[in-house]
Amino acid sequence: MLLDDRIDEAYQKYVNLKGKHHNLFFPAGFPALIEAMKENHAQHPNKKLIIKNVLGDSDLVAVHSHLLFRPGDAGMVVVHLFRFDNNKVTEFWDCGQVIPEDSPNKDGAF
Repeated sequence: MLLDDRIDEAYQKYVNLKGKHHNLFFPAGFPALIEAMKENHAQHPNKKLIIKNVLGDSDLVAVHSHLLFRPGDAGMVVVHLFRFDNNKVTEFWDCGQVIPEDSPNKDGAF
């Protein structure tokens, strides 16, 4: 839904808007993160997120993905960590690493 520009709908349906996120580049609170996601979507409307691994432990879910901003882009490795309460995201962390074009690691990012 987030990649289809249905950001408000996704947050209303799946996120406790009184919860918190830990992205250090944006002000606290999910409303600030919603606005940041809208701005990012406007800048990168063809962005793709390819999920590689999902891990669950009690109320926590980790998602390891390949994020591509544009065709031909090497992209980023991203990990999103979600805490759920009553089937909604109530807390969120994310981290990412740009995939270098000339990485010496021939095993690759995935």
